[in-house]
Amino acid sequence: ARRLDPVKAYVTIIEGCNEFCAFCVVPYTRGHERMRPVAEILEDARQAAGSGAREVQLLGQIVNHYEAPDDPACDFPALLERLNEVEGLDRIRFASPHPRHVTSRMIAAMRDLPKVCRHLHLPVQSGSTRVLSTMRRRHTREDYLALVDRLRAAMPDIALSTDIIVGFPGETEADFQASLDLIEEVEFAQAYSFKYSPRPGT
Repeated sequence: ARRLDPVKAYVTIIEGCNEFCAFCVVPYTRGHERMRPVAEILEDARQAAGSGAREVQLLGQIVNHYEAPDDPACDFPALLERLNEVEGLDRIRFASPHPRHVTSRMIAAMRDLPKVCRHLHLPVQSGSTRVLSTMRRRHTREDYLALVDRLRAAMPDIALSTDIIVGFPGETEADFQASLDLIEEVEFAQAYSFKYSPRPGT
């Protein structure tokens, strides 16, 4: 791989997506999920560290849904554990996880592994359960806030960022206000806000 950033190496672990959220074209343009072998991922990380990179950022549409095709025992928390052992790396980041695939083991890995940064990009998309249902996100506002509580109980210093879509078809003023209220309640460190963008298939 050619690495243009001397400090951070981007390593893809999943391509495609199986979620079929109503606003997203990824399953149609990139196909279903395909997991890379853990052996390849670890080799990429070692090569990056050997070339001077101090940080690895794992990439995947639903990065925390990872399951190694070459090792049934290696899920996403186990991958973080193995990467934590790579000599020369100081930091491990990842994007983007799905709230419904954040497990207790993943939270424990973030809390306990010294190289895993205590930053989590956790896309909520809307603060309205009604809109989330229309989006086919398969989590509710209450689910999301409960997850935030679990994360902050485990890691009081965690920084949370998110994605928000405004103007999704059928969104009311009350739905929009619910998103604003959730943003105020969670106090994100960063938020990417987008107006809904119609695409073929969405």
